Amino acid sequence: MSLLNSILEKLGFGKDAAAKAPEANQPEAVPAPATTPVVDVTAKLDQLAASNTEKLNWKVSIVDLLKLLGLDNSLAARKKLATELGCPPEKMEDSAQMNMWLHKTVMQKLAQNGGNIPKELLD
Repeated sequence: MSLLNSILEKLGFGKDAAAKAPEANQPEAVPAPATTPVVDVTAKLDQLAASNTEKLNWKVSIVDLLKLLGLDNSLAARKKLATELGCPPEKMEDSAQMNMWLHKTVMQKLAQNGGNIPKELLD
């Protein structure tokens, strides 16, 4: 599984898809227009942060975001995620630049997949 998919899974993206499928013994419902359910990422991450013993600032730090989700936040894992998301090579040479690029890109990917992300985290 890709690291981005792990992040999406931890935040509950797509979990309800199977639950919405019609039961075998029930008549098929008229399909509704396809919509992407919105995931309140901010609320979920704020709730996780509030219950965490460490002060993790997921709003600015990819390291803290990954840690909050219980995912590997090592440099090797972040480089793997950066490669997966297409980070420019010049940014990968500097871990601080890579981390800033990663955080912004992950926030954008969450928004693209139906996450409710504040505008200030997308710029």
